[in-house]
Amino acid sequence: MPSRRRSAELLAGWVGVGPGTLRKVRHDRPADGASREPADGASYGQAADGALYGQAADGALYGQAEGGAPRGPVDSSRVPRFAGPATFARLPRLDEVDRAQVKVVGVPFDAGVSYRPGARFGPQAIREASRLLRPYHPGLDAEPFARAQVVDAGDLVANPFDIAEAISAVEQGALELTADGARLVTLGGDHTIALPLLRAAVARAGRPVALVHLDAHLDTWDTYFGAAFTHGTPFRRASEEGLLDPEALCHVGTRGPLYARGDLDDDARFGFEIVSSADVARRGVDDVVARLRERVGDRPLYVSVDIDVLDPAHAPGTGTPEAGGLTSRELLEILRGLHGLDLVGADVVEVAPAYDHAEITAVAAAHVAYDLVTLLTELV
Repeated sequence: MPSRRRSAELLAGWVGVGPGTLRKVRHDRPADGASREPADGASYGQAADGALYGQAADGALYGQAEGGAPRGPVDSSRVPRFAGPATFARLPRLDEVDRAQVKVVGVPFDAGVSYRPGARFGPQAIREASRLLRPYHPGLDAEPFARAQVVDAGDLVANPFDIAEAISAVEQGALELTADGARLVTLGGDHTIALPLLRAAVARAGRPVALVHLDAHLDTWDTYFGAAFTHGTPFRRASEEGLLDPEALCHVGTRGPLYARGDLDDDARFGFEIVSSADVARRGVDDVVARLRERVGDRPLYVSVDIDVLDPAHAPGTGTPEAGGLTSRELLEILRGLHGLDLVGADVVEVAPAYDHAEITAVAAAHVAYDLVTLLTELV
C-alpha cells in the first residue's frame, strides 16, 4: 500500500469529473507549438475547423507537445477554472516539465511585518485568484505561455520564528531555482523577502541591479525596535550591501506620513528617485514610464511590487494600507511600459487576504504577476 505522501503525489494533477471518478489533467498547447491566434472569422480559442484549441481531433486534452514546445495551462474549455489544484495561472508544476525558463515561486512568510499580519497566506490567495488568467495578453500582444516554459515552482520554506534563517533559506532557494538560467517571479509574503531575492538576482546578473520599487512606503528605514531585517528595511540593507546601482533606483507610488524629514534625506543618499502617487496622477502614466526607462537604461532590472502601492479601494487586503494610492489600471500600465528592459527578476508582496472580503487584492496581485511573467518571457 503506498505511503500517504506517495498517495498525495499520485493524486496531484487529477480532478474529479463525476461521482467517484478521477481524470488526469493535462495541459493545453497546439501540437505544433504554433500560435493560438484564430483563423479569420473564428472566435478566440476556436480553430478554423471549429475544434477548441488545446483539444485534439478525438477530443483529448493536449499534454506535452511534440518538438519540446512549452506546456501551457490546463485547458479551461475542458476543465472548469474552479476545478483542480490552484497552481499559478493553472500552469504545470516544476516537476512536470524537463526545464523552465520562468518560474513562479511562493514565499509564505510574514514574520517581518510591523502592523497587520497575514501575508503568509498571500501566495496561495494569488494562485487561487490566478485561475481566471488566460493565455493571451492583449495589452502586450503576447502569448507568454507559448513562447517560454513557465511553471509554478511551489513554495520556498522560510522559518517563521527566525528572520535571519528565513532570509538565508530564501536566498539559497532562489539561487537553486535560477541555477539553470531561469528567472523568478516571487509571490510573497512580506517585503522582507526582497533582500534575499535581490542577493540571488545580483549573483546571477554579476553586477548591481537597477530597481523599480512600487510601494506606498520607502522601505529604506534603518531598524524597527532594534531589528535590522523587517519589511521596512530591505532596500536600505540592499544598498549597504552594494546590491543596487545608485544611478538607477526609483520608488513609484509612495505617499503618506513619515517619521521625519530625515527619512527622505536618507533615501536620497542611497540614490533613490521618488515618483509619488500624486506625481503619477499629475504627470500621467506615459511620462512616468518614460522617466523610469531613462533611469534604468540597459542595466539589469529588478522590479519589486508591494501591493499597498494600490489605493485601499483597489487593494484592501494588505498589512499597512495608505490612502491616496494608484489604481490597478495605473499600476499595470506602468509595468507594461517596462517591456524590452533587461528584467532579471521580480516580486509581488504584502497580499494579506484576511482583510479583503472579495479577493480584490489577490486578483490585482495575480494580474501584476501575470504582467511580470509576460515581460520575462520576452527575454527568453
